[in-house]
Amino acid sequence: MTQLTDVRPDTAAALFAEIATAQGESKLPSVNAGVLRDGELVWTGARGRFATADGALPGADVQYRIGSITKTMTAVLIMQCRDDGLLSLNDAVGKHLPGIAFGDLTIRHLLAHSGGMNAEPEGPWWERNPGVTFDELTAAMNDSQAAGPADRRHHYSNLGYGLLGEIVARLRGVSWLELTQERILDPLEMRRTSYFPSVPAADGFSVHPFSGQLDPEPAYDSGAMAPAGQLWSTIEDLARYATFWIDPVHEVLSRESVEEMAAPVASDPREGLNASYGLGLRLIADDPHLLIGHTGSMPGFLAGLFVDRVRRVGAVTLGNATYGRVASLAPDLVRILTRYEPPITQEWVPEPPLAQGAELLGHWYWGNTPLTISVCAGILQLSGGLTTRLSPLAPDLYQGRDGYLAGEKLHVIRNGEAITHLTVATFVLTRTPYGR
Repeated sequence: MTQLTDVRPDTAAALFAEIATAQGESKLPSVNAGVLRDGELVWTGARGRFATADGALPGADVQYRIGSITKTMTAVLIMQCRDDGLLSLNDAVGKHLPGIAFGDLTIRHLLAHSGGMNAEPEGPWWERNPGVTFDELTAAMNDSQAAGPADRRHHYSNLGYGLLGEIVARLRGVSWLELTQERILDPLEMRRTSYFPSVPAADGFSVHPFSGQLDPEPAYDSGAMAPAGQLWSTIEDLARYATFWIDPVHEVLSRESVEEMAAPVASDPREGLNASYGLGLRLIADDPHLLIGHTGSMPGFLAGLFVDRVRRVGAVTLGNATYGRVASLAPDLVRILTRYEPPITQEWVPEPPLAQGAELLGHWYWGNTPLTISVCAGILQLSGGLTTRLSPLAPDLYQGRDGYLAGEKLHVIRNGEAITHLTVATFVLTRTPYGR
């Protein structure tokens, strides 16, 4: 098996030492990992020879079950429906699944695990038993099993993602699996990601706590719960998927929608941003940076995928054990890469001419507070007491993209051809303090 190393030797040694420590201390039959930078897989490594029957170190093309990383793809399918006008994130679930329990919750609630829905379906533990049909799943649902009221706190719900998968299937008229294949896996060229394992694939194990022996774990078809955790994938494929979250492919999802998914919506009040959730994405505060991605767990398998969109780096980790340090290993590998090889600031090049907004450049004032409108990477940027990036919507009309003014409209007010002032969210911006 060939391992990829396109990092410095000391970086590679530190990365390997980290996965070796995780494998040894957590008693993992195998752990497989990859690190990416600027869209390229720059390092892969594996430790442990109990992934497949041949006893070899697993390569970057060996499949493992990825568990709840599957949820991020279900969330992408929902956002595609939203962007195509098929639903609103504020739609009640019952609008699309009439008569269902928890029908008063919104799609946003389900995406962010903020609706108070119970974590698991009623009945036998779904991860360790053959899956049921959607009708069987919903027949057992009961609002009285809610873990709490909506919008009180983040409460993770596998069940909610079973419902989201059914919503996209009904809206598009094809199965969740077909949508995942056609609208995510194919465009991203993830050819080794599948519903069932395809050789070479790791075997799932748990490790007996006293004997240290391996016990095989089941791998059933999850049925209606598949959108919550069914898929299998590889280091190479997940690296492509991680790259998508850094450089979105418009055919799959726009950059603006990815940014929306990566904004915090719900959190555990005990953890705050250190353990918050966006729309289908886990968020980890890594001061002063933010990691986005997801963890995964199914019987016999663990997974992690996290990226830093600003520093354009990420890591993916896979293991074939029910318990151990695999998911949290991905953020640790990102930290090692950036500590040993800090990202180099991209070379500055002159900005191209603006199609709209050049006359807004320069100094402005909000009362006596100085502001500036400049250009960064082809986008107008308001900075100072009010800070946001500005997207043109129409002549003399812009919209804030982030910060306090996210979503707010900035209007250019003219007297004839001359600009007299700007207005945004009741703030008046003038070229001189108070326009005097």
